[in-house]
Amino acid sequence: MTELKRIDCDTASEIYLQDGSQLIDIRDEESYLAGHIADAIHIDNSSLSQFIVSAEPSQPLLIYCYHGHSSQQAGYYFIEQGFEQVYSVDGGFEQWQHSAPKSKKP
Repeated sequence: MTELKRIDCDTASEIYLQDGSQLIDIRDEESYLAGHIADAIHIDNSSLSQFIVSAEPSQPLLIYCYHGHSSQQAGYYFIEQGFEQVYSVDGGFEQWQHSAPKSKKP
């Protein structure tokens, strides 16, 4: 069985810069619109099913929330849905802003 991997922001940034990884923002929509990591997609209860149907289960998922707690629960859910490479970003968006604010995919 796949395990949830908790990673720090530096490691998340390295994975993020690799082709094929997907950043998932699970914060509320207002927070997402106020600021999010470049190329991250916002997923909430209304968009979750569509994402699961359309996403590739082997695609690495980097999940973040505010501080890294809720992303762990979301990560377990994605694993239950068959995703193989699931990461919870410790420190969440708050830490990412300080650790890797300039990370961008080419």
